[in-house]
Amino acid sequence: MTALDYCLLMLLLTAATFLTRSFFVVLGSAVKLPSWVQHALQYAPATALAAIIAPDLFLTNAAMLPLWGNLKLLSALCAVLFFLLTRHMVGTIVFGMLCFTVLRIFLA
Repeated sequence: MTALDYCLLMLLLTAATFLTRSFFVVLGSAVKLPSWVQHALQYAPATALAAIIAPDLFLTNAAMLPLWGNLKLLSALCAVLFFLLTRHMVGTIVFGMLCFTVLRIFLA
């Protein structure tokens, strides 16, 4: 491929991304989503976060980690428990990283 082909490809991909992501903004109130779709979209951020975090917790080098020796999973469970008790997001992050560091130092 030539440099012109790459530039054309980048422009077309940019246009496709822009059009698909701005569809609802451009149409504005002309398109009304059903209430069940609006309700389902409320869970999109949590679902995206779970899709990012889950492979790191359960896999290493495309192989499943054993649950009893998985320090990341154990740390995440401790962090979830901390969050359920305190509802403090920054404290949860600090506590989870502290748990992971302590487990890694003493158990690994």
